[in-house]
Amino acid sequence: MAVKNIEAILNLLASTYPHAHCELNYKNPFELLVATILSAQATDQKVNQITAKLFAQYPNPSKMLELTPSELENKIRSIGLFRTKAKNILATCKLLINDYDGEVPQTMDQLVKMPGVGRKTASVVLANAFGVPAFPVDTHVLRVAKRLGLTTENNPLKVEKDLTSLISEKLWIATHHRLIFHGRRLCSARKPQCNNCPLAIHCPTRGNDTF
Repeated sequence: MAVKNIEAILNLLASTYPHAHCELNYKNPFELLVATILSAQATDQKVNQITAKLFAQYPNPSKMLELTPSELENKIRSIGLFRTKAKNILATCKLLINDYDGEVPQTMDQLVKMPGVGRKTASVVLANAFGVPAFPVDTHVLRVAKRLGLTTENNPLKVEKDLTSLISEKLWIATHHRLIFHGRRLCSARKPQCNNCPLAIHCPTRGNDTF
């Protein structure tokens, strides 16, 4: 799709959020992988509270596998879907050790084979842990992209295709973070702050919070 004002939108995002970054705390690719699995239907703030203690004791797959499923469940119980997430994390740890010498793989095809790892999670790891061009589409990216007229799609994969066709590959990672920052700080799901938004002049849906 063609968007006439895409360059202006990207420039405004860059100037408004020059320091946009991944807000999950991690020290290595494994920690980011686990944190991103935990972040499904949970806030980054809540995940960071849990992982601060978890990663201090279990910073790699072999250490994590010292935990039984019930023990890991208890450590992440305050987060949504904790039973499923505990099961997936431990299964992923086994796969990492058995197939990848305990290292997180660096390709989309390999990552999405991990239990609990979909395309968005894999893209987050590729982009932030390895600097591989990727454009993860979460609820914030989808909402803001639709409001700005960058896509008309609701399916994350189709939204990703629209965005990656509009935006230069070298800007994928940075723009992904800037869209998330914008969604969290101004363009919220309910009551977006259109009157304070630097992008409002380019937004076809300003004043409309139905997206």
